[in-house]
Amino acid sequence: MAWTKYQLFLAGLMLVTGSINTLSAKWADNFVAEGCRGSKEHSFQHPFLQAVGMFLGEFSCLAAFYLLRCRATGQSDSSVDPQQPFNPLLFLPPALCDMTGTSLMYVALNMTSASSFQMLRGAVIIFTGLFSVAFLGRRLVLSQWLGILATIVGLVVVGLADLLSKQDSQHKLSEVITGDLLIIMAQIIVAIQMVLEEKFVYKHNVHPLRAVGTEGLFGFVILSLLLVPMYYIPAGSFSGNPRGTLEDALDAFCQVGRQPLIAVALLGNISSIAFFNFAGISVTKELSATTRMVLDSLRTVVIWALSLALGWEAFHALQILGFLILLIGTALYNGLHRPLLGRLSRGRPLAEESEQERLLGGTRTPINDAS
Repeated sequence: MAWTKYQLFLAGLMLVTGSINTLSAKWADNFVAEGCRGSKEHSFQHPFLQAVGMFLGEFSCLAAFYLLRCRATGQSDSSVDPQQPFNPLLFLPPALCDMTGTSLMYVALNMTSASSFQMLRGAVIIFTGLFSVAFLGRRLVLSQWLGILATIVGLVVVGLADLLSKQDSQHKLSEVITGDLLIIMAQIIVAIQMVLEEKFVYKHNVHPLRAVGTEGLFGFVILSLLLVPMYYIPAGSFSGNPRGTLEDALDAFCQVGRQPLIAVALLGNISSIAFFNFAGISVTKELSATTRMVLDSLRTVVIWALSLALGWEAFHALQILGFLILLIGTALYNGLHRPLLGRLSRGRPLAEESEQERLLGGTRTPINDAS
């Protein structure tokens, strides 16, 4: 069936904003500017402040939810139910996981390339699959186990490509290894977040935009408060600011004042995450979860191509192999092979039973598929 103009718009919006989200964060990391108190020029490395901005973007999804609810008032639109009762504190545990995982990923983005960052995030399939078996009592089918295995192989290939191609890069080998490991660690936390959402949140049938916005509110408030103690906590080699602390928000604002383009990058990150969440949820509703997964894979290609064009990283053929293996793993885990096998075996399309199949291997997608 041909897509409508609105569906094409949503797909394009998801692809563009999802790509901008990672690229704008990496763009901000590449800037060099003077900081506070006359400090010499240094890179803009403020991952926790960037994470605060990301949660601000998620928080804005609450505004979108209430706008939709106002629009639905007096109309026969059941997609936004104003009477849905739920305890907002249910979102606190997954918000804490989101906060920790996102912060780790922004730290890692300072140490590795944007394309590797995006590809290695595919590791979430491994841990969501294992945790769903251990804590949700799910039974994975053979194709899902094969998808997990293929994902592991793909991660090894991408990691190997990183190690072989960094002699021409701005990052040291030790930074690349640390960054890649941090991304994998972050996916473990993201997988825990998805399991918590599946076990405690989804059963309340909360609108996805409201869920994203509520988690964004918790993350924004908590991480903003944590910036105060982070200003005094020494971080050694993990620090990117002259004071050597975990985060120096004042230094970040001074750098923004001296290099206004950093503000453009930060605003791009904040706005893109809001539109990306809205577009992703709408694509799942209007098209399918499978389409959303395919668009997310295309986002990796866009990020990779633009990073190469901008000279942010060097080309390595192994990355192509790693990405293809990761793509196969994701397709197997999400059941994309079933329609193809149906056509080959029966000569006609199968009823697309997997169209609404979700990342946990059951019936749900992660509430927050953010950065």
